[in-house]
Amino acid sequence: KIKEGKACIIVGTLSGIFAPVNNLGLVIIDGEENSAYKQDQVPHYNVREAAIMRTKIEKAKLILASCAPSLESFLLFKKNKLKYIFFFVSKDLPETKVVDMKSEYSMKHKREILSRYLHDSIITSLNSGEKILLFLNRKGFATIAYCHNCGVSLRCPRCNINLGYNFYNNSLNCRYCNFKMDAPKICPSCNSGYIKFSGAGTEKIESELSRLFPQAKIKRLDTNVRTDIKDADIFISTSAVIKQKDYRFGLIGVFSIDNSLNRIDFRSTEKTFALLIGLLSLAEKKLIIQTKLPRHYCFQALIKNDVDIFYNEELNQRKQLDFPPYKHLGLVKLRGKNEVKVKEAALSLFEKLNKPDKGKSIKIISVNCAERPKLRGNFYWHVLASSADVKKLSKFLKINLKDFPHSGIIVTVDVDPL
Repeated sequence: KIKEGKACIIVGTLSGIFAPVNNLGLVIIDGEENSAYKQDQVPHYNVREAAIMRTKIEKAKLILASCAPSLESFLLFKKNKLKYIFFFVSKDLPETKVVDMKSEYSMKHKREILSRYLHDSIITSLNSGEKILLFLNRKGFATIAYCHNCGVSLRCPRCNINLGYNFYNNSLNCRYCNFKMDAPKICPSCNSGYIKFSGAGTEKIESELSRLFPQAKIKRLDTNVRTDIKDADIFISTSAVIKQKDYRFGLIGVFSIDNSLNRIDFRSTEKTFALLIGLLSLAEKKLIIQTKLPRHYCFQALIKNDVDIFYNEELNQRKQLDFPPYKHLGLVKLRGKNEVKVKEAALSLFEKLNKPDKGKSIKIISVNCAERPKLRGNFYWHVLASSADVKKLSKFLKINLKDFPHSGIIVTVDVDPL
């Protein structure tokens, strides 16, 4: 129907950008900063970049819509290659308050989930009949299950990461594969009878709130069950709540946001800022952020209602480090069942790419095991390269990988990974 011209408006996901539209006039990408627009599997492509290229070829118009534009789009605006139009709502922007949790912990012998300020704000909102959202981007009750006697943590046999504990069905689950097991009563390593759970998830927040506010109706929004905003007084959710644009909360409290900031990812600050902007759009009166980094420019931009504080500082840091959007990265991913073979192949490829005649425009940055070295039974190693010229980088990697021996190992290339 699209090819025959029987449909004039097409709504689609990633692959929709390749729809065979004749006489293309306009492409709109909603939430263009979302990492979901980058194809995880081969071929790796970014819908934003594909849209820019297609609209340029077909002389069509392009709208990149976002509450928190990507650094790539913001730099294009600063270079006058994109027009920036800011639409603001008529209502007053909610107040952003940052609570320094280091000071909170120093005043108490026991670490509480809620700061005193957030606790008092919840009571005030409950008395006023306002809806409250508490945000924690981790499901389950606890993030780690370990033996109190020998210290061994229970890990996924396929991914070698800590299993999360779900209280409602007393199970341990891997968040990357479908591995699941009943929570053991004795340690499988030393046969001790004391398995301890540490780290907080949405289930634990729900349990703690039920103790602190017994008069309040509390519900989690991290399930697939659709919930009406009238069903509870306090809601607890992960980032899934940001997609529910019809929800509004008088007060939003944010837990453990430092975990998002401190990830091994140069885009972690950008992703955290976009997450907080999404939460801010759901707040009517106040957003409270609990953190140990209260002076971070990500938070200061929200406190002062000035996004330029964030974008200018982040762009400055990216420029100093030669990271995107100023340079292009080429990530060569190697994966296989044999850990030794994958490591040897990665080191061999690193030496092959790091040859003297590669040219000054190409830089081979590092060779490392992936942030998660084992996933779903496969071991992962990465070789990272960079260049200001993406075409030269792609050609260089293609030539060198053409005759690279990698029997039993799958090698893929991701340009500008997210």
